[in-house]
Amino acid sequence: MVDYCNSSMAAASPSLAGGEKKHWWLTNRKIVERYVREAKMLIATQEQSDVAAALGLLEAALSLAPRMEVALELKARCLLYRRRFKEVADMLQDYIPSLKMVASDDTSSCGSSDNSSNQLSRERVRLLSSSGDSVSEGEPAFKCFSVSDLKKKVIAGLCKNVEEEGQWRYSVLGQACCHLGLMEEAMVLLQTGKRLATAAFRRESNSFSDDIFSFNKFPLSGENAINNPPQTPPKSEIESISHLLCHIKLLIRRKTAAIAALDAGLYSEAIRHFSKILDGRRGAPQGFLSECYIHRASAFLSAGRIAEAIADCNRALALDTSSIDALTIRATLFETIRCLPDSLHDLEHLKLLYNSILRDRKLPGPIWKRQNVQYREIPGKLCSLASKIQQLKQRVANGETGNVDYYSLIGLRRGCSRSELERAHLLLTLKHKPDKSSSFIERCEFADEKDMDSVRDRAKMSALLLYRLIQKGYTSVMSSILDEEAVEKQRKNSAAKVVAEAIENKPVATVKTPPASVFQGVFCRDLAVVGNLLAQAGFNRPMPVKYEALSC
Repeated sequence: MVDYCNSSMAAASPSLAGGEKKHWWLTNRKIVERYVREAKMLIATQEQSDVAAALGLLEAALSLAPRMEVALELKARCLLYRRRFKEVADMLQDYIPSLKMVASDDTSSCGSSDNSSNQLSRERVRLLSSSGDSVSEGEPAFKCFSVSDLKKKVIAGLCKNVEEEGQWRYSVLGQACCHLGLMEEAMVLLQTGKRLATAAFRRESNSFSDDIFSFNKFPLSGENAINNPPQTPPKSEIESISHLLCHIKLLIRRKTAAIAALDAGLYSEAIRHFSKILDGRRGAPQGFLSECYIHRASAFLSAGRIAEAIADCNRALALDTSSIDALTIRATLFETIRCLPDSLHDLEHLKLLYNSILRDRKLPGPIWKRQNVQYREIPGKLCSLASKIQQLKQRVANGETGNVDYYSLIGLRRGCSRSELERAHLLLTLKHKPDKSSSFIERCEFADEKDMDSVRDRAKMSALLLYRLIQKGYTSVMSSILDEEAVEKQRKNSAAKVVAEAIENKPVATVKTPPASVFQGVFCRDLAVVGNLLAQAGFNRPMPVKYEALSC
């Protein structure tokens, strides 16, 4: 009897365990659904505190169901609303076009045929099975076979997973990439999301076939619209995405024109195009502005405007402290004007940056950040940088620190006048005043608002150093101009003294004054007048006239 009871309990234990597991799964599912429902209600208020609370609920829901599509979409939209664009890019980085590798494309292309065949077979089974089903009672419908309807259903089944599940990813990630400065990726993603949304809306509007006549498919009330809301984004979101796309295309077009002018040697034209982007009425993202400042600094360097180029490099480094291009260009600028200590400082900073890249075995910043240097190029660049630093240290040891070319810094030629120096100094002072150094921050869209204070501090410090360098250059050039003026004045005084001494040593010739009855206005070619004078005075008497009258 005891053995029978034990055997019955042992037989019932698996069913009990299975019941507990099923009950646990259903409990988690209900909890996740409740979290998502409460998160939707909080997001609808559009308050920062409520959105933050909704984000916490979604994190809890995703910890229980990591692949729940609705929770992932709501979390991405909450992060986008909270302006946490970096987290959105880290969350959806597999969809960024620049990060898609060739190997993954080949793998996906190889596996796509199998998936499509399986999906096609499943769709065929579903269509064939549904075609033989009887029409439910109370539904007056007449269905006939249609090849076009079959084609639409098969294509919709093939594209369902790609378009419906990935539609929100493209739009949300495109907006995040735009705010992070990845303009090309943002344009591709937003265009793809917009195209998918339009296609989904078109499929939804054409979901009813002409060969199907069913009164239940067309409800008289709005019950179907309430129970099954459309999956397309609202009209306001589509309009905002369209406006954002127009702005992105404008910025990319201007940047492309500026880079083309820079490559063609039209430096003033390149500066004009970059200034339209940097000084425009509508702001631009932080990363995109940093790239434009670097390119405009290159144009200023080629045009010989050293102070403006240094100022643009300072702004680019204030926005991105790990910008390799900005550090390289600024070190070159300081070396051009023979300001060797500052050039050495930038090169040492660049060397530390290269060493940190080799230590961490990755480029600075997140994986989606655009870099103009590859990892395999770092060792060679580090070797050339070390030799360059050694050469500059040798020049500093030889005493070349005080021979700064302030004429090139201010943008003047040697031997310029005082008025030219004062005019150039006034323009540079007004443009690079430390109080106005952070004015570009007002036109910058930061990926993280916490970076604004640090960017402002770095901009003020670098602008103050440049302002002091300009003032020192003005003092040096003005002193040299005053010395040249003093030397020129002394030379003129000595020349005037020599002329005065020569005049004093030369005998003075006496000049006879003509009498009052002198004939004026006589010209040697007026023969009639000369004849009358000779007749009046006679041939043997002297005729008093002015000396100028007889000159030819």
